[in-house]
Amino acid sequence: MPPIPFALNSEKLRPGSLFVQVIIQNLHSTHVNSFIKTAAYAVALLLSLSMGFAQTNEMKLKLNESGDQYIKATFLNQTWVRWNQSNPGTLVNGVPTDNTFDIGLRRTRIQLYGQLSKRVFFYTQFGQNNFNYLTQNAGNRKIEAFFHDALAEYSVTTGKNPLKIGSGLTIANGLSRFSQPSIGTIMSLDVPVFAQATVDQTDQFSRKLSLYARGQLGHLDYRLILSDPFPVQTNGASVPAISANSTFATMGHYKQYQALLIWNFFDREGHTTPYMTGSYLGKKRVLNLEAGFISQKNATWSLADGDTAYHNMLLWSVAGYLDMPTAKKDGSAYSAYLGYFNTNYGTNYLRYNGIMNPANGSTGEVTNGGGNALPMFGTGSVIYAQAGYKFKDELLKDQGTLMPYATFTRSSYERLADPVVLYDLGVNWLLHGNTSKITLDYQSRPEYVNQTAGLPTVNSRKSSVTMQYQVYF
Repeated sequence: MPPIPFALNSEKLRPGSLFVQVIIQNLHSTHVNSFIKTAAYAVALLLSLSMGFAQTNEMKLKLNESGDQYIKATFLNQTWVRWNQSNPGTLVNGVPTDNTFDIGLRRTRIQLYGQLSKRVFFYTQFGQNNFNYLTQNAGNRKIEAFFHDALAEYSVTTGKNPLKIGSGLTIANGLSRFSQPSIGTIMSLDVPVFAQATVDQTDQFSRKLSLYARGQLGHLDYRLILSDPFPVQTNGASVPAISANSTFATMGHYKQYQALLIWNFFDREGHTTPYMTGSYLGKKRVLNLEAGFISQKNATWSLADGDTAYHNMLLWSVAGYLDMPTAKKDGSAYSAYLGYFNTNYGTNYLRYNGIMNPANGSTGEVTNGGGNALPMFGTGSVIYAQAGYKFKDELLKDQGTLMPYATFTRSSYERLADPVVLYDLGVNWLLHGNTSKITLDYQSRPEYVNQTAGLPTVNSRKSSVTMQYQVYF
């Protein structure tokens, strides 16, 4: 069996690492089963990473002397404790429920990635999302975890102006920075999910099988993507029957074209992975303007005068992003984002969604459905804004600092008479930056009712209060 693709130098190993080397050397015995060898190599790698963690405060294994070639592991867990005011007619396991209290895992992820040579990079991410007391897949709560990302990249050019060509299962997207967010660094409780435009319809939780080029050229950050979307009938949900309102088509298969261009006025953003940082917490001076789009031929269909009509999907946005330390040089910083999104999925497309929905039924009193669902995706336009302020470091002495924030979404969709106005007010308690933080968030959302004649209108508003504890390393 060939040796593992990295060397362990016995002269520079700590005592525990010498133990790992002994394991590896003895694996070459012909008497060891190949399966056992594979498993043992994996254990040895994890041991090496954990020993590196003990020395360098990160789970990173250097593959060369300078450390610019490495393998790194990270972990993210976001636990939600939430009270939600239910939409009218909500059912939980068949019982009418006015409000719910649930505990869940919004996201649990493990990442393993690395720079294997000067030009070769790989990235994988495994985990699950939206795991609460109702979670199940075909009646089994234990099969929800899956690969989010699995990609490989080759750097055609290196240095200050890299050009990276990659392929695989990836979140590299057009449209906006929030279409490929670094979840562990976001400022608000959650991302604006509408920006992950085809989530769980023709993608795998925003990831697609793609071929892409990304890089930087001076102040310009660019992403060009060709994606092979999944058919909607494989997303695990019942496919809506074709009607006068557009839904994703189940016949035909067309590629998706995407692009995102960002102009960096001050500091250039990091480019290690395809993910984009939510807030730098005052560590960078960032001011960006961005524009992006997603396009797909015959993505949706509907019935028009008894005939099937196909619709091209075209989504585009323009936005500005600011994340910068204040002049006080005490660690305080401000962060803001303002974007306009034009979302054309096809005639009268509309989809309701509830994040980690705490209900599983509805009597149909409102068009939202049960739990916390609201009209999230649709043909029309969206304005999204967020703003926050990070107080000085050690505001609370050895208990970290605070970062209050607010977000606002106004969505005008063809199939609704009134716009969807959603807002959140919250505060982050940064115990140790994003590594350990507590977020308290209040959200207000609209509920819609059908009219005897005309489009659904806002009936009243409902709210939720969520506390999140995040561990991210």
